Amino acid sequence: MHRFEDLKVWQNAIQLVKEVYLILPNMPKEEKYAISEQIRRSAVSIPSNIAEGAGRNNNGEFYHFVGIANASANELMTQ
Repeated sequence: MHRFEDLKVWQNAIQLVKEVYLILPNMPKEEKYAISEQIRRSAVSIPSNIAEGAGRNNNGEFYHFVGIANASANELMTQ
């Protein structure tokens, strides 16, 4: 349906993942495992859901996965 690699939102989400991976090693030692892993998972979820939605059969499914990506972005901002 969509070429997700061409979507600016997917490109920005990939850049966000790279930045998260650069920042995580600088977290306090006591946060390295619990919250760091959750931050990593929510960050990776954003472009992953955009890509999955882009491969679906119709716009409704695409919008559904974009909504999930948005929820992951909100989760990441909270963490």
